[in-house]
Amino acid sequence: MTVQNIPASDGQSFAAYTALPAKTPAPVIILIQEIFGVNAEMRAKCDSLAQRGFIAVCPDLFWRMEPGIQLTDKTEEEWVRAFGFYQRFDVEKGIEDLRATLHTFRGHALGNGKIGVMGYCLGGKLAYLMAARSRADCSIGYYGVGIEDLLDESRHIKNPLMLHIAEEDKYVSKGAQKKILQALTGNPLITIHTYPDMDHAFARGGGQHYNETAAQTANQRTLDFLDRHLRRSVAA
Repeated sequence: MTVQNIPASDGQSFAAYTALPAKTPAPVIILIQEIFGVNAEMRAKCDSLAQRGFIAVCPDLFWRMEPGIQLTDKTEEEWVRAFGFYQRFDVEKGIEDLRATLHTFRGHALGNGKIGVMGYCLGGKLAYLMAARSRADCSIGYYGVGIEDLLDESRHIKNPLMLHIAEEDKYVSKGAQKKILQALTGNPLITIHTYPDMDHAFARGGGQHYNETAAQTANQRTLDFLDRHLRRSVAA
Protein backbone atom coordinates (compact mmCIF):
# COMPACT_ATOMS: atom_id res chain seq x y z
CA MET A 1 0.00 0.00 0.00
CA THR A 2 1.38 3.39 -0.95
CA VAL A 3 0.52 7.08 -0.90
CA GLN A 4 0.71 8.79 -4.29
CA ASN A 5 0.80 12.52 -4.90
CA ILE A 6 -1.77 13.78 -7.41
CA PRO A 7 -1.06 17.05 -9.30
CA ALA A 8 -3.94 19.46 -8.70
CA SER A 9 -5.29 21.84 -11.33
CA ASP A 10 -3.82 24.87 -9.52
CA GLY A 11 -0.24 23.57 -9.51
CA GLN A 12 -0.33 22.11 -6.00
CA SER A 13 -0.63 18.42 -5.17
CA PHE A 14 -2.53 16.20 -2.75
CA ALA A 15 -2.16 12.69 -1.38
CA ALA A 16 -4.08 9.58 -2.42
CA TYR A 17 -3.96 6.28 -0.56
CA THR A 18 -3.35 3.56 -3.14
CA ALA A 19 -3.70 -0.22 -2.86
CA LEU A 20 -2.41 -2.46 -5.62
CA PRO A 21 -3.64 -5.95 -6.55
CA ALA A 22 -1.41 -8.98 -6.88
CA LYS A 23 -2.04 -9.21 -10.61
CA THR A 24 -1.87 -6.42 -13.17
CA PRO A 25 -2.88 -4.83 -15.48
CA ALA A 26 -6.07 -4.13 -13.56
CA PRO A 27 -8.99 -1.69 -13.55
CA VAL A 28 -8.76 1.37 -11.32
CA ILE A 29 -11.38 2.33 -8.72
CA ILE A 30 -11.31 5.88 -7.36
CA LEU A 31 -12.86 5.58 -3.91
CA ILE A 32 -14.47 8.81 -2.66
CA GLN A 33 -14.39 9.52 1.06
CA GLU A 34 -17.16 10.25 3.52
CA ILE A 35 -17.03 13.34 5.74
CA PHE A 36 -14.48 11.60 7.98
CA GLY A 37 -11.56 11.86 5.56
CA VAL A 38 -9.33 9.05 4.31
CA ASN A 39 -9.69 7.13 7.54
CA ALA A 40 -9.15 3.49 8.46
CA GLU A 41 -12.53 2.49 7.00
CA MET A 42 -11.77 4.02 3.60
CA ARG A 43 -8.30 2.49 3.55
CA ALA A 44 -9.79 -0.89 4.44
CA LYS A 45 -12.22 -0.58 1.55
CA CYS A 46 -9.29 0.15 -0.76
CA ASP A 47 -7.41 -2.87 0.54
CA SER A 48 -10.46 -5.08 0.05
CA LEU A 49 -10.88 -3.91 -3.56
CA ALA A 50 -7.19 -4.58 -4.20
CA GLN A 51 -7.64 -8.11 -2.91
CA ARG A 52 -10.40 -8.49 -5.49
CA GLY A 53 -8.11 -7.44 -8.32
CA PHE A 54 -8.58 -3.67 -8.58
CA ILE A 55 -6.16 -0.79 -8.24
CA ALA A 56 -7.91 1.20 -5.50
CA VAL A 57 -7.11 4.84 -4.85
CA CYS A 58 -8.68 7.17 -2.27
CA PRO A 59 -7.71 10.83 -2.69
CA ASP A 60 -7.67 13.25 0.24
CA LEU A 61 -10.43 15.69 -0.74
CA PHE A 62 -10.16 17.77 2.45
CA TRP A 63 -6.52 18.69 1.80
CA ARG A 64 -7.36 22.30 0.97
CA MET A 65 -8.78 22.71 4.50
CA GLU A 66 -6.48 20.35 6.41
CA PRO A 67 -4.45 17.49 4.91
CA GLY A 68 -4.61 14.00 6.36
CA ILE A 69 -7.94 14.15 8.20
CA GLN A 70 -8.79 10.77 9.77
CA LEU A 71 -11.94 10.83 11.88
CA THR A 72 -14.40 8.16 13.02
CA ASP A 73 -18.11 8.17 13.85
CA LYS A 74 -17.45 7.11 17.45
CA THR A 75 -17.39 10.40 19.35
CA GLU A 76 -19.42 13.61 19.40
CA GLU A 77 -16.23 15.66 19.01
CA GLU A 78 -15.35 13.83 15.78
CA TRP A 79 -18.87 14.27 14.43
CA VAL A 80 -18.67 18.00 15.07
CA ARG A 81 -15.32 18.22 13.27
CA ALA A 82 -16.58 16.06 10.39
CA PHE A 83 -19.67 18.21 9.86
CA GLY A 84 -17.49 21.30 10.02
CA PHE A 85 -15.37 20.01 7.16
CA TYR A 86 -18.52 19.02 5.25
CA GLN A 87 -20.00 22.50 5.61
CA ARG A 88 -16.79 24.17 4.41
CA PHE A 89 -16.10 21.69 1.62
CA ASP A 90 -16.05 23.17 -1.89
CA VAL A 91 -17.84 20.64 -4.10
CA GLU A 92 -16.53 22.19 -7.31
CA LYS A 93 -12.93 21.97 -6.08
CA GLY A 94 -13.62 18.40 -4.99
CA ILE A 95 -14.75 17.50 -8.51
CA GLU A 96 -11.62 19.18 -9.89
CA ASP A 97 -9.49 17.01 -7.60
CA LEU A 98 -11.37 13.85 -8.55
CA ARG A 99 -10.95 14.64 -12.23
CA ALA A 100 -7.24 15.22 -11.61
CA THR A 101 -7.07 11.82 -9.91
CA LEU A 102 -8.87 10.22 -12.85
CA HIS A 103 -6.47 11.89 -15.29
CA THR A 104 -3.43 10.69 -13.32
CA PHE A 105 -4.62 7.10 -13.08
CA ARG A 106 -6.02 6.86 -16.61
CA GLY A 107 -2.45 6.42 -17.78
CA HIS A 108 -1.27 4.33 -14.82
CA ALA A 109 1.39 1.84 -15.88
CA LEU A 110 -0.41 -1.00 -14.08
CA GLY A 111 -3.94 -0.10 -15.20
CA ASN A 112 -5.99 -1.72 -17.94
CA GLY A 113 -7.32 1.64 -19.16
CA LYS A 114 -10.66 1.37 -17.34
CA ILE A 115 -11.58 3.55 -14.35
CA GLY A 116 -14.60 3.55 -12.08
CA VAL A 117 -15.50 5.88 -9.23
CA MET A 118 -17.30 4.86 -6.05
CA GLY A 119 -18.30 7.00 -3.09
CA TYR A 120 -20.17 7.00 0.19
CA CYS A 121 -22.33 9.75 1.76
CA LEU A 122 -20.62 12.97 0.58
CA GLY A 123 -18.69 10.69 -1.75
CA GLY A 124 -21.96 9.22 -3.04
CA LYS A 125 -23.03 12.67 -4.23
CA LEU A 126 -19.61 13.26 -5.77
CA ALA A 127 -19.77 9.89 -7.54
CA TYR A 128 -23.10 10.97 -9.06
CA LEU A 129 -21.54 14.25 -10.20
CA MET A 130 -18.53 12.42 -11.63
CA ALA A 131 -20.92 10.30 -13.69
CA ALA A 132 -22.21 13.53 -15.19
CA ARG A 133 -19.00 15.55 -15.37
CA SER A 134 -16.20 13.12 -16.15
CA ARG A 135 -15.30 10.30 -18.48
CA ALA A 136 -15.21 7.66 -15.77
CA ASP A 137 -16.24 4.33 -17.27
CA CYS A 138 -18.76 3.73 -14.49
CA SER A 139 -19.80 5.27 -11.18
CA ILE A 140 -21.36 4.00 -7.94
CA GLY A 141 -22.88 6.02 -5.12
CA TYR A 142 -23.83 4.73 -1.69
CA TYR A 143 -26.47 6.80 0.15
CA GLY A 144 -25.41 10.04 -1.51
CA VAL A 145 -26.66 13.18 0.23
CA GLY A 146 -28.04 16.05 -1.85
CA ILE A 147 -28.54 14.27 -5.18
CA GLU A 148 -32.18 15.41 -5.26
CA ASP A 149 -30.94 18.97 -5.81
CA LEU A 150 -28.70 17.95 -8.71
CA LEU A 151 -31.06 15.94 -10.89
CA ASP A 152 -30.59 18.19 -13.92
CA GLU A 153 -27.01 16.87 -14.06
CA SER A 154 -28.35 13.47 -15.09
CA ARG A 155 -28.81 14.59 -18.70
CA HIS A 156 -25.01 14.62 -19.04
CA ILE A 157 -24.52 11.01 -17.88
CA LYS A 158 -23.09 8.90 -20.68
CA ASN A 159 -21.68 5.90 -18.79
CA PRO A 160 -23.30 3.48 -16.33
CA LEU A 161 -24.22 4.67 -12.84
CA MET A 162 -25.42 2.62 -9.86
CA LEU A 163 -27.02 4.20 -6.78
CA HIS A 164 -27.67 2.48 -3.44
CA ILE A 165 -30.42 4.24 -1.45
CA ALA A 166 -31.25 3.56 2.21
CA GLU A 167 -35.01 3.90 2.57
CA GLU A 168 -34.79 5.14 6.19
CA ASP A 169 -31.84 7.47 5.56
CA LYS A 170 -31.95 10.24 8.18
CA TYR A 171 -30.10 12.58 5.79
CA VAL A 172 -32.14 11.84 2.64
CA SER A 173 -35.84 12.33 3.25
CA LYS A 174 -38.60 10.20 1.78
CA GLY A 175 -39.50 13.17 -0.41
CA ALA A 176 -35.94 13.46 -1.66
CA GLN A 177 -35.82 9.76 -2.41
CA LYS A 178 -39.07 10.03 -4.36
CA LYS A 179 -37.66 12.87 -6.46
CA ILE A 180 -34.54 10.84 -7.23
CA LEU A 181 -36.49 7.74 -8.19
CA GLN A 182 -38.98 9.64 -10.35
CA ALA A 183 -36.25 11.52 -12.19
CA LEU A 184 -33.75 8.72 -12.72
CA THR A 185 -35.75 5.49 -12.97
CA GLY A 186 -36.12 4.51 -16.60
CA ASN A 187 -32.75 5.90 -17.68
CA PRO A 188 -31.05 2.83 -19.21
CA LEU A 189 -27.65 3.98 -17.92
CA ILE A 190 -28.79 4.23 -14.30
CA THR A 191 -29.42 1.33 -11.91
CA ILE A 192 -30.99 2.13 -8.54
CA HIS A 193 -31.24 -0.26 -5.60
CA THR A 194 -33.23 0.63 -2.50
CA TYR A 195 -32.82 -0.99 0.92
CA PRO A 196 -35.93 -1.18 3.14
CA ASP A 197 -35.45 -0.43 6.85
CA MET A 198 -31.84 0.68 6.28
CA ASP A 199 -30.48 3.95 7.65
CA HIS A 200 -27.64 6.09 6.32
CA ALA A 201 -24.22 4.40 6.22
CA PHE A 202 -25.52 0.85 6.43
CA ALA A 203 -22.35 -0.26 4.62
CA ARG A 204 -19.88 1.61 6.86
CA GLY A 205 -17.92 -1.18 8.54
CA GLY A 206 -18.30 -0.98 12.30
CA GLY A 207 -20.59 2.05 12.07
CA GLN A 208 -23.66 2.69 14.19
CA HIS A 209 -26.06 1.66 11.42
CA TYR A 210 -23.95 -1.05 9.79
CA ASN A 211 -26.06 -3.95 8.60
CA GLU A 212 -24.09 -6.96 7.45
CA THR A 213 -26.84 -8.45 5.29
CA ALA A 214 -27.65 -5.24 3.45
CA ALA A 215 -23.98 -4.32 3.13
CA GLN A 216 -23.11 -7.69 1.64
CA THR A 217 -26.01 -7.45 -0.81
CA ALA A 218 -25.03 -3.94 -1.91
CA ASN A 219 -21.34 -4.79 -2.13
CA GLN A 220 -21.99 -7.86 -4.26
CA ARG A 221 -24.14 -5.81 -6.61
CA THR A 222 -21.29 -3.30 -6.76
CA LEU A 223 -18.66 -5.93 -7.53
CA ASP A 224 -20.80 -7.46 -10.29
CA PHE A 225 -21.32 -3.97 -11.74
CA LEU A 226 -17.58 -3.19 -11.62
CA ASP A 227 -16.67 -6.51 -13.21
CA ARG A 228 -19.20 -5.98 -15.97
CA HIS A 229 -18.04 -2.49 -16.89
CA LEU A 230 -14.32 -2.45 -16.09
CA ARG A 231 -12.95 -5.85 -16.98
CA ARG A 232 -13.84 -5.71 -20.67
CA SER A 233 -10.89 -5.24 -22.96
CA VAL A 234 -10.25 -1.63 -23.94
CA ALA A 235 -10.75 -2.58 -27.57
CA ALA A 236 -14.16 -4.12 -26.91
